[in-house]
Amino acid sequence: MKKNIIFDTSSGSQNMGDYIICESVERELNDILKNDFLVKYATHTPVSHCYQNFSKNLIYKYCKEASYKFVAGSNILQYRMLRPWANWNINIFNCKPYKNCILVGAGVNPNRKSMDLYTKILYKKILSKEYIHSARDEKTKNILEKLGLRAINTGCPTLWSLSEEFCRNIPKEKAENVIFTLTDYCKNKEKDQQLIDILNRNYKNIYFWVQGSEDLEYFETLKNTENIKIVEPSLNEYKKILENDNIEYVGTRLHAGIYAMQHKKRAIIIIIDNRARDMKEIYNLIAIDRNNINEIESMINSKIITNIKINESSILEWKKQFK
Repeated sequence: MKKNIIFDTSSGSQNMGDYIICESVERELNDILKNDFLVKYATHTPVSHCYQNFSKNLIYKYCKEASYKFVAGSNILQYRMLRPWANWNINIFNCKPYKNCILVGAGVNPNRKSMDLYTKILYKKILSKEYIHSARDEKTKNILEKLGLRAINTGCPTLWSLSEEFCRNIPKEKAENVIFTLTDYCKNKEKDQQLIDILNRNYKNIYFWVQGSEDLEYFETLKNTENIKIVEPSLNEYKKILENDNIEYVGTRLHAGIYAMQHKKRAIIIIIDNRARDMKEIYNLIAIDRNNINEIESMINSKIITNIKINESSILEWKKQFK
């Protein structure tokens, strides 16, 4: 029986969006990994301490023998891995278990313009040269190729199931109820208050999903929230709300919106960063810039056709190498 690993970007994360990414990655890898033994290790915490790699142990043995080691998407790559709180908690001394990792829909955290030498050396030590990596966007693909690796731009794995046929089942007309999100690390009280006021005018029941660890604290600083129902920060609880036939999504959290679409709900994503902006341009995401929040009311009440433009040929090409 083959042994495989998924390096899980959600375990230890303070953002439920990472759980959405990992759930999608695991679903998309199911055909590749089924019938094999699978272990998941967190990326936010090291697999082992550097001194543990000098002697034989079960973790080191499993990592050495694993056929595939997949890294589950998100902004996992950095330009500077010496930063104190890297999403991938590795360094040059403890990176041995990660050798020959394969990226699945990985992106780059846009915190710098160029990658330092230490980071290049570290990535060259751990990222597979045998397999083609799945990049979330063209920028990440180019960075991996500059490191001497092969990569395909497949987009984020959360989008892979949103084929043209699937999108036909997403409602076009406005729903009676709505679930929305805010973003704790990108506040704009004026625009977010406008959003809440617009939702109050246009929906019968309003739910607020707490995706980030400090979203609720921010929500509580806003007005006109007395009738809004709080949904706890759990993917299962969010999923239960999406089982309501007459509900849709509006909000600033990108992956909450994509998750709603995965559950055949109409979703309007409010753009607050480059990820949603890029996805709108490349994948035809239904999205509006937060600076234009005054236009969202007419958008909510208009007919919306969801037609996500995924690159199915690139996704199939990437998967084919594991057959």
